[in-house]
Amino acid sequence: MPELIRLYIKNVVIGFFIALAFVGLLLWANVGNLRHLILTSDIGYIAMALLIVFNTIVFSGVQFAIAIMRMAEDEDGSGGGKRDGIPTDLAAERLAIPVPVDQPTSRKQIQLKR
Repeated sequence: MPELIRLYIKNVVIGFFIALAFVGLLLWANVGNLRHLILTSDIGYIAMALLIVFNTIVFSGVQFAIAIMRMAEDEDGSGGGKRDGIPTDLAAERLAIPVPVDQPTSRKQIQLKR
């Protein structure tokens, strides 16, 4: 079996056990009266199964993502790209140019233009 598939299956199993613990804590703490709803309903086992399955999907995905990200190589170099200096000879060419604007001097002139 390829190593990546083995890694994925291992993380799905870990996610399953985390989901079991999470659903168990949800029922133990009776969040949103969930324990009462599941235990007194005639199809509560479906709700319990769906909670476990969907939380397994979430937690196994998180486990797999963490495992993949931990496989990255450590950055030994300085990183960040080239360290070229900023040319300062162009800075003198960037000067503010005044632009004349005709602005009304009083409020009446502003209202008349509309």
